[in-house]
Amino acid sequence: MRMIESTSRLSKLQTLKSACVAACGLSLMICLSAAHGAPLSLEKSEKQFQSQVKQFITKYCLDCHTGAEAEAGLALEKYKSRDSILEQREAWEKIVKRIQIQSMPPKDAGSLPTDQEREDVLAWFDDALYGVDCSGDINPGRVTVRRLNRNEYNNTIRDLVGIDFEPAENFPSDDVGYGFDNIGDVLTLPPLLMEKYLDAAEEISEKAIFANTPDSYPWQKITEKNFQKEGAVTIRKSGAGFHSRGTLAGKIELKQAGKYDFRIIAGSTPAGTDHAKMEVKLDGKLLKTFEVKENRNSPGTFTMPQAVRLPKGKHILTISFLNDFYDPKGPPNKRDRNLYVNEVAFKGPLGQLPVDLPTSHHKIITCTPGSGRSIHYCVEKIIREFATQAFRRPVSREEVTPVVELVEARVKSGRTFEQGIQVGVQAILVSPHFLFRIEGLQDPTKTRDEQTIAQYEIASRLSYFLWSSMPDQTLFDLAAQGRLHDRRTLQVQVKRMLEDPKSEAFVKNFAGQWLNLRNLDDLTPDPRKFRVFNTQLKADMRRETEEFFSYIMKEDRSVIEFINADYTFMNENLAKFYGNDKIKGDKFQKVSLDKSKRAGLITQASILTLTSNPGRTSPVKRGKWIMENILGTPPPPPPPNVPELEEAAGAKPNATLREQLAIHRKIAGCAACHDQMDPLGLGFENFDAIGRWREKEGKHKIDSSGQLPSGQTFKSPVELIGILEEQKQGFSRSLAEKMLTYAIGRGVEYYDKCALDEITNNFTTRGYRFSALVTEIVTSDPFLKRQRGSHND
Repeated sequence: MRMIESTSRLSKLQTLKSACVAACGLSLMICLSAAHGAPLSLEKSEKQFQSQVKQFITKYCLDCHTGAEAEAGLALEKYKSRDSILEQREAWEKIVKRIQIQSMPPKDAGSLPTDQEREDVLAWFDDALYGVDCSGDINPGRVTVRRLNRNEYNNTIRDLVGIDFEPAENFPSDDVGYGFDNIGDVLTLPPLLMEKYLDAAEEISEKAIFANTPDSYPWQKITEKNFQKEGAVTIRKSGAGFHSRGTLAGKIELKQAGKYDFRIIAGSTPAGTDHAKMEVKLDGKLLKTFEVKENRNSPGTFTMPQAVRLPKGKHILTISFLNDFYDPKGPPNKRDRNLYVNEVAFKGPLGQLPVDLPTSHHKIITCTPGSGRSIHYCVEKIIREFATQAFRRPVSREEVTPVVELVEARVKSGRTFEQGIQVGVQAILVSPHFLFRIEGLQDPTKTRDEQTIAQYEIASRLSYFLWSSMPDQTLFDLAAQGRLHDRRTLQVQVKRMLEDPKSEAFVKNFAGQWLNLRNLDDLTPDPRKFRVFNTQLKADMRRETEEFFSYIMKEDRSVIEFINADYTFMNENLAKFYGNDKIKGDKFQKVSLDKSKRAGLITQASILTLTSNPGRTSPVKRGKWIMENILGTPPPPPPPNVPELEEAAGAKPNATLREQLAIHRKIAGCAACHDQMDPLGLGFENFDAIGRWREKEGKHKIDSSGQLPSGQTFKSPVELIGILEEQKQGFSRSLAEKMLTYAIGRGVEYYDKCALDEITNNFTTRGYRFSALVTEIVTSDPFLKRQRGSHND
């Protein structure tokens, strides 16, 4: 970025760098790559390594980075050729960043490279590490077979089975790679998770399918509003108390005829020599008279001798207390015999399917044996249909036959047909074809390295990208028709899917991780300093940012509004926190901002709280967040053994935070990064650690002015946001890179540069529209194609 790079580059390259950054907004390394066209030949690159790069490393690096005692464990003497560098590409990418920001070699080193030497070495590394000829065959990359993460598992079960609960709640946490938890390389399958899958499959099948066994009928309680009393009976939510002879009558309305069972949970207080007697009648006919020996504090369960066959319609169940007794001269705990009924319930119709089966039951069991349909026919039909949905592609007879045989064996052993289907569903839910996204090729017979993935796999890539769930029927139908390679079809589907309520998952999972919103759950500002902060305010802060992101997405606004929007979303609670007393109610609504104070994401309370310490603001964290999430130029990790800010500023404990940071930047190894981060963060010091506007901190007046390494100056947060807005091309590329990473489930590599160039250029020329960015991603080579020989083959 022009504004955060060192200004000490050679003057002959300064014009090239400035023009390139202004035009494409890229980091210097990528920008120079675009500037010098096609990569060097291998022969020229190796020759340049030997004549320049190797000498640079020897002269400026080996004093500290040699042998077993090498600084940070980084021994560089073993790198003697271009190929040896490329074998450790990731390590050298980090080293190059250090050279680029001039933290390596450190400024206090005895010998420092000239600007010319540094530029020549950076140009060589740029060519070697990132040089790609976009005119030739493009490597679309490879994605490790991806396991469904917890969010994807929950959403897939919801859409597949039709029950909305969170079976993955107790699964182990998913690992994160490249900032996201849907990266194939880190989604492992430990033994504990496999056990959780087995338990979840059983729970899901039992919730989704009515087993048609006596135990599967739920007890339906008769509530207090359906009771009427006669005599000395008191009705409460906890039950009824019979303090003398009396009757409790409960109204029941049956939706279908059949056999029903009844149970009563009751207890008593003893008196005299007899136990309390409880008479139970149904529609005036005696079912049974019970002796209630159990104490009211440890009640017993009373069931009828047998199920009662009843017609559909209204019925009355009556419970009477027959033998009230009171002896004022008896022992204190045996003077008054009373009856207490805690619960009255019924279940049925036993032996037949209820008329009000859950939707999930009908969704799965689409065939029942009888009327010419055999058990085998129905089992095969059900399992084939369910497996096709669960595996997100058509299934073969060979795949479903073992499951069909398992179900049939279960039924032959005496289980109900529904119990057999439950077992079949469990088998499918623990299959790798459900738990993993295994991607086939459009034409496996072709031998080219670069292959287009199959239609159903494109449908899954689309749905898990935008919905974190399985494809819907529309995507399945388009895949069956072979239309998901067509750009116009994909464009239409992107628009449809972003407008669908299921795109809320994209807000939660992409925006939540891109903007680090998930980290809010773990933050608790100092309650002594920020008494207004509570759990509800934290939730409202997060909701503001989610509503803001969702609005830009669904209204197809320019992504530049993430930086400069003059509006946000608030409810009454959050508005009051911001000092706005005009918003009423719990519903979030669009609100215009005071343009002199706030704009875009960076001034939202969620982001400002995330980038603060518990007791104070952190310009370093705020600057780092801007570099990572807005500019796309994350700083490298701090050097080892660097003291904390408070320790470094100990000599001036009463200094302002700005003064303490200035002291910190004087420490060797700190200035290179902090010269970039600190001004960005200090520009937002008008906001306290939980995002409230302030003019002073204690006795000191807030100074939000600053100067960037580019020489650009600002006097307020909004002026700094204006400078950031000028970097919209760089922001657009950074956002495209993060969204592509999330979409394809792998980190973006050097060979993705051509695709990223095309994505960025195309969507920015279409007005930076959100849907244009998504469309360019889903029509790109990394999304639609993959390299043969991957873990999927």
